[in-house]
Amino acid sequence: MELTRYRYFLDIAETGSMTKSVERLLIAQPALSQAMKKLEEAMGVPLFVHKGRGIVLTAYGKYLRDTLSPIVAELDEIPSHLATMARLWDETIHVSVNAASSLVTEAIIKYKAKHDNVSFQLLQNAGDDLFDIEITTKEEHEPDEKAYCISENIFIAVPSGGKFDTRTSVSLDEMRQEGFISLMGSRQFRSICDARCKAAGFEPRIIFESDNPAAVKNMIAANLGVGFWPEFTWGAIEHENVRLLAIEGFAWKREVVISHNKNKADNRHVTDFFDFLSAFFEERKAAAQGGIYR
Repeated sequence: MELTRYRYFLDIAETGSMTKSVERLLIAQPALSQAMKKLEEAMGVPLFVHKGRGIVLTAYGKYLRDTLSPIVAELDEIPSHLATMARLWDETIHVSVNAASSLVTEAIIKYKAKHDNVSFQLLQNAGDDLFDIEITTKEEHEPDEKAYCISENIFIAVPSGGKFDTRTSVSLDEMRQEGFISLMGSRQFRSICDARCKAAGFEPRIIFESDNPAAVKNMIAANLGVGFWPEFTWGAIEHENVRLLAIEGFAWKREVVISHNKNKADNRHVTDFFDFLSAFFEERKAAAQGGIYR
């Protein structure tokens, strides 16, 4: 109710006439006069004085006008601001990346090249469900109609020319004394690897860790240690002095899960990118299979 009175007040301050404001506001004059009387009572000071047939503001009225004008103007802009936010929200795909970050980034770059109107916001370890698409990893995943799931083998990456140079596979038990180059403990892939080593009866001896898979790959290539390497989401081996060995005794796989969260009024962009990302992962897996060993 106060906001309505403030609007009435600002209109009278602009027209300088109760009669003109009655016509503009489409309100009965007694009602307008009563509203201004109550406003003055609430303020405890006179806001108007009559001058001839018109009305002029007192010093108090001028102060109230100057104070209220930008506030009310800002309030009037709120619907427009919200509409703009809604449009930008619909055109921005919020991606929670907890696995395969390099491959997801590459997919976004490729998608953006053909969809310049779509923006992306990348999140990590999002604590809510405000993402549109989430990429996670697990050893096993329950089927979910809102999710796409693709599996990949996990290998041991070793430097070439070392004691494993003639091997194509190793057991986890042989790795218990090796120094591991690893992702940070907060990363989901690290948790999977640590859990598998624990099940094999040892805790990996971490000699270097990073939150960047590229740093892990480079450190292994520099002959500083060994590490776990997913089949395709980390990309092709770029160093001739790194070899991938299969893990003996079981087929060790992880699943990369891409979930689609329908948060928007218009989910067309999200659905299109979800389909694109799923196909992108399939293509990379197909390209990686065959010739992955060095």
